[in-house]
Amino acid sequence: MQICELKNKKTTFKDIIYKYRHAWVLSYGILYIAWFAYLEQTVTTKFHIITMPVDLKIPFCEYFIIPYLLWFAYIAFGVVYFFFCQKEDYYKICAFLFTGMTVFLIVSTVYPNGHYLRPLEFDHENVCTQLVGWLYRTDTPTNLFPSIHVYNSLGVHIALTHSKCFQNKKLCRLASLILCVSIILSTMFLKQHSVFDVLTAFGLAAVMYYVVYRQAYKKVLLLLRVGKPEKSPVLHDLRL
Repeated sequence: MQICELKNKKTTFKDIIYKYRHAWVLSYGILYIAWFAYLEQTVTTKFHIITMPVDLKIPFCEYFIIPYLLWFAYIAFGVVYFFFCQKEDYYKICAFLFTGMTVFLIVSTVYPNGHYLRPLEFDHENVCTQLVGWLYRTDTPTNLFPSIHVYNSLGVHIALTHSKCFQNKKLCRLASLILCVSIILSTMFLKQHSVFDVLTAFGLAAVMYYVVYRQAYKKVLLLLRVGKPEKSPVLHDLRL
């Protein structure tokens, strides 16, 4: 009796491993974290200053720390949801996010960059300014463009709006849009990024949108697949 139970547990575990074998893609996070940590330690004083005249006209607003921090949950939700619910969309969102993140790392390595837009002190004290102060202490104003906060937010929103899973969920799509826009604005109102960083993120997102969600996405999926392809419904036409 016990032997049978052990065999069943072993088989079940193998089934789980096989079912979620596409988790290997997430190992990219190890490379990204290691590379980014290296850049944060090495790019400190000698860097190209990134700024635009319009940056000086954008006021600092500490309340944008809320959507800025929600970014982490937003990105995690997008990846985790598709990981469990829709493998095709999971490969697409990973291809979109990880390619852009790699471009960001290469740019930051070849062209070290930073800015001096952050306020030296806050006009008043509250919970939000305390959170911003913590953010400034933990995240250096270097390695800025294209803005990953902006780029990844666009990636998640595009993935949600192009997925069959959210096709009839207008409220979810609207909430995603509002959060996406709020996060993008937060990068500028918190003085975390220059408008230039935001524009370059949009430019890169436009290129990757064409690659992943228009013409070449089938080739991207085939490159990311492991093992024999499973029988799945015909890919639907994904358009805005």
